[in-house]
Formats: sequence, structure tokens, C-alpha cells
Amino acid sequence: MNNTALIVVDVQESFRHRPYWTDVDFSEFVKHQQKLIDGCTERKLPVIQILHTEDEGAFSFASGFIKTLEPVRVTPDIVIHKRYHSALAGTPLSSWLNERGIRRLIISGIRTEECCETTTRHASDAGFDVDFVIDATMTFPIKSSRTGRVFSPTELKERTELVLSSGQFARIVSVQEALAKL
Repeated sequence: MNNTALIVVDVQESFRHRPYWTDVDFSEFVKHQQKLIDGCTERKLPVIQILHTEDEGAFSFASGFIKTLEPVRVTPDIVIHKRYHSALAGTPLSSWLNERGIRRLIISGIRTEECCETTTRHASDAGFDVDFVIDATMTFPIKSSRTGRVFSPTELKERTELVLSSGQFARIVSVQEALAKL
């Protein structure tokens, strides 16, 4: 039995309705995310879809945007709704994984430096072996409230790669490398 699962974090329409949304890197992200989802599905790995929820706005159920970001196609084994940055915080995800003997996670999704990174750190601390698929993550420019400097998605992804790998929270891999290991 394979002990690996794919976690698809916050790949949802809600983001299109945030002021920071940009299509820069979007087509590349979709291509890589879909290749990863399809590769894991073909190998019969569990695919877990995580969707972020809030009480109001684009991330509320009332908005109608708590659904898969088009044109990504995913048929998850389970959908987990989360309210925190980590997909493991306050959700049944840990129990679901442990009940199935899953010990290795492949993490991808939106907001590289927020929910994807936080889920990775939490999973590592919980004893999971983690592959962080950097080219199947997406983020948006962020302006520092302290210095006013705007950090590009490329810079944010480089920073995430650095801190996750140097802190030994995860292996940073490409879609091709992740699928080759299965």
C-alpha cells in the first residue's frame, strides 16, 4: 500500500476576487498543478483538496467562490475546509491521513509563502515526510509594511524554498521530480 497523498491547498476561485489577484504566472501554475494532480490520480494516490473559508467576503460560502479554480480539474478523495493557514489546524486532516497510514505528503497550491508553507511546516513537525512542489505553487506580490518594498512572486518562492529546505521541513521538488519518486 502506498503511504503517499497529494494535498492541493486553496486552489479556489476566491482568489480571483481579491485585490492582489494577477494572471502573471497563472498559466504556468495551472499547467504544473494539473500535471501533478493527473500524475497522482493515475498512480491512484489519494488527492486531498483543501479549501479556505472565512465568515465574509470572497472566502465565505455565501460568495459562491469556495470551489475549484478554473480551469483546474480535480476529483478529490476528500475535501477539507479550513479556517487557518495550516490545513492540519482545526481540521480532520491528520486523523484522515493517520487512519490510512499516510506518512508522506506532496504539497502544492496557492499562496506559496502562506498556507502551503504553513501546512508544510505543521506536517513536518507532526512527523510527516514532505515534498513541497515549488512549480505547482502560486503566489502574488506582497508589499512590506515595514520598508514599503514589494516582493515579487519569484522572490517569495525563493524565500520559501530557502527556509523550508534549510530548516529541513521539506524537500523542494519540481512536478517532474515528485512524480518520478512515486
